[in-house]
Amino acid sequence: MAGRVAGKVAVITGGASGLGLAAAKLMAAEGARVVITDIQQDKGQQAAREIGGDALFLEHNVASESSWTVAIDRTLEHFGKINVLVNSAGIAGPDGSIEQVSLRQFQRMMAVNAEGTFLGCQNAVRVMKGNGELNSIVNISSVAGLVSGWQMACYSPSKAAVRLLTKSVALHCARAGYPIRCNSVHPAFIDTPMVQGGIDADADPDKARKRLTRMVPMGRIGEPNDIGYMILYLASDESKFTTGAEMVVDGGCTAI
Repeated sequence: MAGRVAGKVAVITGGASGLGLAAAKLMAAEGARVVITDIQQDKGQQAAREIGGDALFLEHNVASESSWTVAIDRTLEHFGKINVLVNSAGIAGPDGSIEQVSLRQFQRMMAVNAEGTFLGCQNAVRVMKGNGELNSIVNISSVAGLVSGWQMACYSPSKAAVRLLTKSVALHCARAGYPIRCNSVHPAFIDTPMVQGGIDADADPDKARKRLTRMVPMGRIGEPNDIGYMILYLASDESKFTTGAEMVVDGGCTAI
């Protein structure tokens, strides 16, 4: 169905690459006016050019409260409203066991993945609640926010925080009568620069990729659009009765 998000203004953090870029392209193709935010200025500007139309890029550090204020204000100045926020910006490493990681590493992971999502939700609720339209917040968590591993003392807690923050925001908006839904998406291994960076850091990248592939019951690493289409669904009014949900897109990893 064409025009699934027609007329909506969507802000996608981390939109210069990976899952954020996939979502931005799909939403633009389905009629949304798209704002890409990222700390990667060159890649972000290139992404906006690739999308074309009136796609806008804003340099934005999701861990900074003042940067959020600027990004939201500039979006409102440019498009007049915000209907969709996709909190896709995130980092994955370095990580390790509880005996290996430092407090500084833990705090950095939480600042970007958890606090960045918190600030996004807070700002989105502020500007969406009175716009008289149906609105959606989509938070990108991870299967690591559902299950953990011995070398995930930083990443897994940060993504678990996103999962439960999502539910709290969803319940608050429902109770307050705001026209805002909030859901989380939980990918497994997706072929993005973040995952590729982890593979490249391995002593044997080929073996590392094969090892990840074997961990997925469907027998492949996911593609960005596998997540992009879930984000598109949650951003659209097709999911108007879905809030506080955790949408697992993992090739069967957590079914084991």
